[in-house]
Amino acid sequence: MDHSGHGMTMDLPPFTLGRGLAWSADPFFLVACLLGLALYGWGVARLVRRGDKWPVGRTVAFVAGVLSVALMMCTKLNDYGMVMFSVHMVQHMVISMVSPILLLLGAPITLALRALPPAGRGRKGPRELLLMLLHSRYMRIITHPAFTIPLFIASLYALYFTPLFDTLMGSQAGHIGMMVHFLAVGVVFFWPIMGVDPGPHRPGYLMRMLELFAGMPFHAFFGIALMMASSPMVETFKNPPASLGIDALSDQNAAGGIAWAFSEVPSVLVLLALLFQWYASEERQARRSDRAADRDGDKELAAYNAYLASLNTRGG
Repeated sequence: MDHSGHGMTMDLPPFTLGRGLAWSADPFFLVACLLGLALYGWGVARLVRRGDKWPVGRTVAFVAGVLSVALMMCTKLNDYGMVMFSVHMVQHMVISMVSPILLLLGAPITLALRALPPAGRGRKGPRELLLMLLHSRYMRIITHPAFTIPLFIASLYALYFTPLFDTLMGSQAGHIGMMVHFLAVGVVFFWPIMGVDPGPHRPGYLMRMLELFAGMPFHAFFGIALMMASSPMVETFKNPPASLGIDALSDQNAAGGIAWAFSEVPSVLVLLALLFQWYASEERQARRSDRAADRDGDKELAAYNAYLASLNTRGG
């Protein structure tokens, strides 16, 4: 059957998970995923060869993040996402909210800074260029909550409730660009909140929680709007292939439920990660204070006790 919104001929069987995961790779994302895994593996191998340690958990998180992108874009799910709103919404939510969290927990920038060799005095190599980018005004702008929160929200409402979505879905380049945008928006939104890597904008833990909850409710409102609609709202998905045996409005309601659910689950995961990081930070600070007290013989406490004694003497 010809699905006019995409300019391609598709006769998809009824969607089942077993048959739906047949290999149907998007070349761009396939190459990007393989390259990301290769570069990360090179960095870890370089550290191990020189006797340095790299946490296994970070490697697992990064690999899981890359595989989540590959699952969404390099399997048959991508084909179904072109004609089913619900499947597309799974792609969107995973790539914009799950994949970025996993990739950031993998600390790829920290790994790069540790693995890349210095270029030498007066020269600029990959490591120096990466440091320049991290400290640039551009990076300070795109990781600031005044930029990331509106962008995170606009990626939903300005895309799905305008003709822009149908335009992007009309070509392979547009579709790839949209998915890359989702991933990038997720990375810049979650990086200042719970990323392990250094960044130009890193507020206190309480402010990070406020930033997290400032964006998440809009996902819930978006999902509710889709579920409450009395007619299909997105032109691309108004006429799903007859071979799928689905109703466009029911599929849209399912998409809304998926968007609503994803506003809750990642929020809880990120909040737990933040609380764990906060606790670990306090533990490290306590250990540093104890070591400092051991080095100086607890002079600060002794000085404070002397001050109290002097007050007592004056009072007598």
